[in-house]
Amino acid sequence: MSKPDLKARPHKLIEYANGPSLEEINGKISVPKNLGFWKTLFAYSGPGALVAVGYMDPGNWSTSITGGQNFQYLLMSIILISSLIAMLLQYMAAKLGIVTQMDLAQAIRARTSRSLGIVLWILTELAIMATDIAEVIGAAIALYLLFDIPLVIAVFITVFDVLLLLLLTKIGFRKIEAIVVCLILVILFVFAYQVALSNPDWGQVVAGLVPTTATFSNTKTVGGMTPLSGSLGIIGATVMPHNLYLHSAISQTRKIDHNDPEDVARTVKFASMDSNIQLTAAFFVNALLLIMGVAVFKTGTVKDPSFFGLYEALSNTSTLSNGLLIDVARSGALSALFAIALLASGQNSTITGTLTGQVIMEGFVHMRMPLWLRRLVTRLISVIPVLICVMLTSGKSAVAEHEALNSLMNNSQVFLAFALPFSMLPLLMMTDSKAEMGARFKNSWWLKILGWFSVIALTGLNLYGLAPQIAGFFGDHPTAGQLTFANVLAVILIIAILALLTWTIVELYRGNRRFAKHQATKQQD
Repeated sequence: MSKPDLKARPHKLIEYANGPSLEEINGKISVPKNLGFWKTLFAYSGPGALVAVGYMDPGNWSTSITGGQNFQYLLMSIILISSLIAMLLQYMAAKLGIVTQMDLAQAIRARTSRSLGIVLWILTELAIMATDIAEVIGAAIALYLLFDIPLVIAVFITVFDVLLLLLLTKIGFRKIEAIVVCLILVILFVFAYQVALSNPDWGQVVAGLVPTTATFSNTKTVGGMTPLSGSLGIIGATVMPHNLYLHSAISQTRKIDHNDPEDVARTVKFASMDSNIQLTAAFFVNALLLIMGVAVFKTGTVKDPSFFGLYEALSNTSTLSNGLLIDVARSGALSALFAIALLASGQNSTITGTLTGQVIMEGFVHMRMPLWLRRLVTRLISVIPVLICVMLTSGKSAVAEHEALNSLMNNSQVFLAFALPFSMLPLLMMTDSKAEMGARFKNSWWLKILGWFSVIALTGLNLYGLAPQIAGFFGDHPTAGQLTFANVLAVILIIAILALLTWTIVELYRGNRRFAKHQATKQQD
């Protein structure tokens, strides 16, 4: 078996690229055909773990824990629904890459104009940088909490994770997959341990998995949050656009005989199983976070949902809910494990964010740069708003600094509402198409129904939540004038999103018709 690696080979820092997706690792991992089921599944396992990382990154933590604090187990069903939608979309993304031999960015660009490709590239880059801001904040806070490193210095240290990436480029993609799985297991263990100590009401946990009208109520307000806004927060932090681009690329790392439909079908089958297993792990992590909010802490005791507040609450015996937790908290183990999990989450996201950035740059604008340079540029850009936030609050109280960082992290996610429809809708259109996927691999009628329902619902919820997200930039108590401004700006942005979405759909539809005619002509010849 040849050893795949991620080492960039271009002689120039930036050069033209229009080849296979992630060419250095594309089709480089061989999978013997005479293995048993479990060995075959193991051989295909790995890409799903890199995707699952995006569903348990630092941006998910405060929404899930705060949702548990405010509404007990009511929002557990939202975590389940988000996870099921994620499984559906990631299955489609993997299938697109395996069958068409193009990642999502390449597939969109092949059916649309250069100008639209540039617009969509910029939009997706902003979304990746928005998630990177959450990773910078999470990693910097973890370093501060674990080693008492001043926040400004800790933020600068996060830039040096490019050195980690340089190391990973030399060890091979299969080992990178293994490292990511290990970090996911660390996160899962930490929260499972803390929840096990808290002895939650498992009957209420299971009951919370069934949605009710109360789940989507917009009248009951607790801590400035309604069940609906809490649901929007969880959904917005869960399904992210870059995961669809990433999965459509890394699903192609296994060597496939595309002249053999059975080999393609086998790869689709095991890639989807890998994805579903890893996303199930992500579901458990997010569920454990919500259960922590209910069972680990006394109801209403966590006033500060930021990472600082949660760390402090895990070491403050007056906030904890039972004697065993209190005994462990006195040793500092609960809070230390929380910080370790936060650091592991940030490092996982470093790997996946960089790979996704390369996928969209090559796919949309046909440019390539070394992974280390790409990581350095995007991380430096993401560090700037974090540093500004830290410096502006350096003369104020620690609470003000913590609130500012938490607000920046939450508000940075507003870009996801822009970018998500432009990955979901093209993905659905492509995988629904017989011309693109062939009769065997296009979506079945029930997948179409579920897919369109999920895409319309997620897009609608993201746009519906846009005004509150914008209002969040003004703090917890915006004035009437600020709320009006947020609503007007949200309407303008929604109109712009719908116009751009219409442009994208029209070009994709025309491009797909041209492709179908071209295929029909080839078959006649």
